[in-house]
Amino acid sequence: MAKSLKKVRVSMMNAIHDLPLLVARDEGFFKDEGLDVDIIKTPGSGQRDSDHQALRENIFERTMEALYDQGQCDQFRMCEWGVMKRAVEAEKTGHRPAKIVALGSAMSTFALVTDPKARIYEPEQLKGKPIAVSPFNGSHFTTLKLLEGFLKREQIKWVFAGTMKERLEALSKGEVAAASLMEPWISVAEKRGMRVLMESHSTRSEAAGDELDGPTLAAMFRAEARAAEAIDKDPWRHAGYLIDEAGGLLDKKELRVSRLLNAPPEPYTRERFDHTYQWTLGWGLVEPGATFEGTVDNRAWQ
Repeated sequence: MAKSLKKVRVSMMNAIHDLPLLVARDEGFFKDEGLDVDIIKTPGSGQRDSDHQALRENIFERTMEALYDQGQCDQFRMCEWGVMKRAVEAEKTGHRPAKIVALGSAMSTFALVTDPKARIYEPEQLKGKPIAVSPFNGSHFTTLKLLEGFLKREQIKWVFAGTMKERLEALSKGEVAAASLMEPWISVAEKRGMRVLMESHSTRSEAAGDELDGPTLAAMFRAEARAAEAIDKDPWRHAGYLIDEAGGLLDKKELRVSRLLNAPPEPYTRERFDHTYQWTLGWGLVEPGATFEGTVDNRAWQ
């Protein structure tokens, strides 16, 4: 008799963040590892018709985190800094604990985009000017990372401007000087003649509760590693996930697949924790007093 597959429930938001997860499911890589992975899709800032629960400033009230908090999923991934914030603050606020269990497979490109009519040619010109992000998301953290090499921290002015689609609209209306976008919305912006001022990758982290054991996580990460390799070999084959999120605003060939970057999940090291936590703490974006032992659990490699 065939051995039954182990059921795992995971959540996702935007395809650019979760592409290896989707590919591992649809190409049968999870099944090959003995897993039946149920992916619960939740609203994200990159989905054209997303609702605003995904953008609430209190991260525990957002759809994905709320589902995890209620026990409706076992595992999730977000930008590295967002996962850090949630892992550090969960127990202090009475929410369901979640530890960092890996440095994730998706390296999502974020870009600061401007309207050429504004005549902004270099990062220094954004001093004191509003930049559209969503707070405590990858767009927020990556914007700070990108600009702190050019501006003093107090000169970086970010504003909450909704979803990617709404940020692009605010930019077109001149309501903001720049917008932080990810794919497929960077490609949508370029199609509309907007200027990419600068860009970088925002690494994902994987998070899970103590209920999800190490061998199961290891099997998930092996499948995601296979998916990352498959995407790298043929990005066009998997571009449809991102095109769908643009809701008809982008044709497949207009997507810049060169921005798709994925890698095998790997342990979250103490050095990585110290660097990321101290940076996030330095911006006042996370609670003090966290430790590596209390925040990270690399049980998939033990």
